[in-house]
Amino acid sequence: MELISTSGWVPDCGEGLYQNPVLYADYSDPDIVCVENDVYMVASSFNHIPGLPVLHSKDLVNWTLVNHVVPRINNVHYDQVQPGKGIWAPSIRYHNGLFWVFYSMPDEGIFMSFAQDPTKEWSEPHCIKAVKGWIDPCPFWDDNGRAWLVHAFAYSRSGIKHQLQLCEMAPDATSLLDEGRILFDGTISHPTLEGPKVYRRHEWYYIFAPAGGVESGWQTVLRSRHITGPYEARDVLHQGNSKVNGPHQGGWVELKNGECWFMHFQEAAHAGRIVHLQPMRWREDGWPEIGENINREGLGQPVMIHQKPAIHLPVTPCIPQTSDDFLKGEYGLQWQWQANPQDNWRVSSPMGLQLTCCLLGPRGLYDTPQLLLQKFSAPAFTAITRLEPHFHHTGEQSGLIVYGERYGAVSVCQQEEARVLVFDFGWMSDKGVLSQKRILLETLKEDKPVFLKAEIFPRGVCHFAFRQDDRDVWKGISPPFSASAGKWVGAKIGIFAASATENSAPGYGAFSYFHISGMSS
Repeated sequence: MELISTSGWVPDCGEGLYQNPVLYADYSDPDIVCVENDVYMVASSFNHIPGLPVLHSKDLVNWTLVNHVVPRINNVHYDQVQPGKGIWAPSIRYHNGLFWVFYSMPDEGIFMSFAQDPTKEWSEPHCIKAVKGWIDPCPFWDDNGRAWLVHAFAYSRSGIKHQLQLCEMAPDATSLLDEGRILFDGTISHPTLEGPKVYRRHEWYYIFAPAGGVESGWQTVLRSRHITGPYEARDVLHQGNSKVNGPHQGGWVELKNGECWFMHFQEAAHAGRIVHLQPMRWREDGWPEIGENINREGLGQPVMIHQKPAIHLPVTPCIPQTSDDFLKGEYGLQWQWQANPQDNWRVSSPMGLQLTCCLLGPRGLYDTPQLLLQKFSAPAFTAITRLEPHFHHTGEQSGLIVYGERYGAVSVCQQEEARVLVFDFGWMSDKGVLSQKRILLETLKEDKPVFLKAEIFPRGVCHFAFRQDDRDVWKGISPPFSASAGKWVGAKIGIFAASATENSAPGYGAFSYFHISGMSS
C-alpha cells in the first residue's frame, strides 16, 4: 500500500493505520520531544537558511512545519554558499519550562538556543564551546541538579571517529565545565558511532546512538547505572528483511498515554534522509525493543504499515507545507535560501513573490546563494509555477530549478535582442570539478508570462516543460534530467532570479504561485 494524494505522499492510511516513511522528505537526523499532547521535532539544515526546522504533531504521523530556530547564521562566511557545512544533527529537550535545542556547526562549535514556545522566537544561539569537529550534541539534566553533554566527533575536522564523549555542563547550559572524557569507543564493534541521544529510565542511563554509517548502519543503545559509565551495548534496529536500509539516528519519545515510539531516518538517494516511525517497547531486562520481528538478542527491523499511536485526539491528515500562493508577496516556512538572505533579494510586492536578478555565484547557478528552494516531498510529484519576467539588463534570468550535486533549470533569459527560454544543467564530479551546459529552447515572441513545470518521477527522473498560455499544450524539454542529492542533503526544487552581471537597477522575476501536486508512483 502506497498512498499518493493531490499534494504528495500521505503517511496516514486511515482506519487507524500509518505507512512509513511518515515524512517522505529530507528531515535529516531527527530528534523529538513530547510535552503534554504536543510532539516537536527538529532536524539538520546544513547551509540552508532559515536553519534548523521545527515540526509539530499530535500523533507522530501527521506533521506540520511550524518554525525555524535559526533565521540566519551570524557568520559572514554563510553569506555565500557553503555546501555541507552549517547546522548538523540537533537535539531538542524540555527542561525548567523551556524548550532547548542543541546543535553543532562542525567548523565553529557547539551551540544552544531556547524558547518558551517553539512556534515563536527562539533565543539568539549561544556558543557553548568553540571547537572544531565536535558534533551531534545532546544535553542531559540529572535529578541531582548536575547537567551533562554527550557528543560525537567529525573525523574530517577532529581526526577522531567512532567515539562518544561526555562533558559536564553548567546547569544553565552556557558553558562546559571540563574537557570531557570518552564514554564509549566503538572502533571495533560499532564503527562510525555518532548521533547520541541521552535519557534516564528508572535506575538506568541510556544513550541511543547510530553506528555503521548512513547507508547501511543500524541503531545501537548503550546503558549504564552511572552517567559516567561504564556502558554496555546492544543493537536494537537493523534492516533485516525490510527494504529500509540503514535505519538509525533518531529519538525515543514516550507519549502522554505511555506508548513509546522511535523516529529515525533512512538514506534514500536523491530524496535525502526520509523519516520513519517505529513502535517501541521495554523488555523485562530493561532494554528497548524497536520495530518488528525481534530476535532473541532484541534486534528488530522496521515496520512499513502499523497501527497509529492511540492518542484519541482529533487529527487532520497532513504533510509539511509544499504549495505556496505567495500571499502579500511573502513565502512560507517550507522555503530556504542557499545562504544568509540579503534585503535586496526580493522586491516588496502586495501580490506574488518578486525575486531580484542579483549576481550569479562564482560558478554560475551551482553556488548562487539566492536560490529559493524546498525539499522533495514525495517519490513522485509535479511542480508548476507562473513567471512574469521584468528584466532590465542583458544576462538577467529567472525560472524553475531542481538542485543538487547535479542541477537542471528552465528559465527565461534576457539576451541583447530578445528574451529566450533556456535549459541550464550542471554536475559536480567526485573530484570537485563543475561542468555546466546551456541549451537554447525557444525565442519568446510575446512579452507574456511563462508557465514552467517539472514532473519528478520515481528514481528522480525529471521532465521539464513550458508554455506561454495556460490553455496551450505543454512543450517538453529534452533531454530528461536526473536529480541527485546535494552535499549531505536531498535534492531540492524551487525558483530563482539571477544576473550574469551586477547592475545598479536590476530586473526581477515575479512568481504568482508555486503548486505541488501528486503523481502515482
